[in-house]
Amino acid sequence: MLVQALIKPNTYFDSVSLMSLSTKANQIEEVEQAIIAMGTEMNKEVMKNVGLLTPEVEVAGASDLIIVVKAATDELCETAFGKINDLFTKKNSGKKGTNDIKYSTISSAAGSNPEANLAIIAVNGAYAAREAKKALENDLHVMMFSDNVSIEDEIELKRFAHEKGLFMMGPDCGTAIIGNTALCFANAVRKGTIGIVGASGTGSQEVSVRIHEFGFGISQLIGTGGRDLKEEVGGIMMLDGIQALEDDEETKVIVVISKPPAPSVEEKVLAKMETCKKPVVVWFVGGNEEKITAAGAHFAKMSKEAALKAVLLAGADESKLNKRALNIPLIEEVRTKLTPEQKYVRGLFSGGTLADEAMHAAMEKFDNVYSNIQRNPEYRLKDRYTSQEHTFIDFGDDEYTQGKPHPMIDPSTRLERFVQEAKDPSVGAIVMDFVIGYGAHEDPVGAFLPAIIEAKQQAEQEGRHLEIIGYVLGTELDPQDYQEQIDKLLAAGVTHASSMQNAGLLAREFVVKGE
Repeated sequence: MLVQALIKPNTYFDSVSLMSLSTKANQIEEVEQAIIAMGTEMNKEVMKNVGLLTPEVEVAGASDLIIVVKAATDELCETAFGKINDLFTKKNSGKKGTNDIKYSTISSAAGSNPEANLAIIAVNGAYAAREAKKALENDLHVMMFSDNVSIEDEIELKRFAHEKGLFMMGPDCGTAIIGNTALCFANAVRKGTIGIVGASGTGSQEVSVRIHEFGFGISQLIGTGGRDLKEEVGGIMMLDGIQALEDDEETKVIVVISKPPAPSVEEKVLAKMETCKKPVVVWFVGGNEEKITAAGAHFAKMSKEAALKAVLLAGADESKLNKRALNIPLIEEVRTKLTPEQKYVRGLFSGGTLADEAMHAAMEKFDNVYSNIQRNPEYRLKDRYTSQEHTFIDFGDDEYTQGKPHPMIDPSTRLERFVQEAKDPSVGAIVMDFVIGYGAHEDPVGAFLPAIIEAKQQAEQEGRHLEIIGYVLGTELDPQDYQEQIDKLLAAGVTHASSMQNAGLLAREFVVKGE
């Protein structure tokens, strides 16, 4: 195999676009492997680790676009470069309107569009803080999709935004719905009276689609970024978001979503809830019910419960809601199919909070639950490539995405791990999310189908049953066909869960022994 690189000096593309282009480049027939990225030191390190660092790449600058291709011959490399160039051409021309205008700076864009009030920042992390500061100085709210931004820059930006009365969503904020417009990774849900403030992208998506399923809708969904509730940041955006929803006339109920905050930040957030004039539902994954209820808020242990409590507070008739209870006969049936050796669950997730929710469900019954996102260092995976007993992996975590597209865009890394886990005779159940909606893969289930079918056939030939649980996070309004995704899972013999809450509980219960 040969590795060749093409360097385009001073050619910038945002990280979201490069994620999508890298995914498409790796689908080109001639390509063994391809990376399209800016020439930052972090991206070079990734290329070095996977054997794609060439002398040309080593000397490229951070503002240079790098295209690296691994193929069998020089001719195939050249063919691949030609097809990748076509991808860029299609990107620049295929979805543009005749009246679209490009701006080279945020200031010029803001000056030419005085009605605009929000900027989405999706540049390399080394430059993201600078661009966000410019947007705030131009009186624009900011949603920062970029990650790898220092916590010091985050604090400075959020304090500056707070002083100006602006939102500073992020860094690493992947989901928002503002004014009924879905931004970055989000789902198409109906407009309604329930507002969400979330330090978790997929957690916020999950609650929003459950609210939609229960027949209600979202007024605003405000993302904070995953570090907002850390001690150093102090929950600045979370507190501002709660206040904004309290002031919003369309919002009648507020839902707050996060992993457990730092203790001092939790105190500030709960104090805010004590004075809030609107009902607040709190889903802190693994959070403390006593503290939350003492603050006058409504505690939710899991995602569907959070959505259910929100719609009831918004006026839903509980007797008319389909709560989709767990299928107890199915649990008993699967248990009889698994051998005594099949004791473990493996969770392979594109969403961090979805992984966390399933992991916490398992932790209620098992004390040997490992993950790359475990807060207890004793149960953090020692080797991210090797599972231990019950293992739950967030493939969207930085250690898996450096220099690679997010797993909601490119399923390849998670797909490789699925094939590995399916061969393990100690595994009884594999649980996975399939996220659809804006920004997500056009057919996430379809990408897994051949591997799922082969894995189940191989397990059967070896005399064991492999239980696969799939959950499709989305709605019938999303760009992908929601029901078609479910039908594909069912046709492949996969157990479809109606919510992430149910998926985690089913996976846990399938492998419980002796009950």
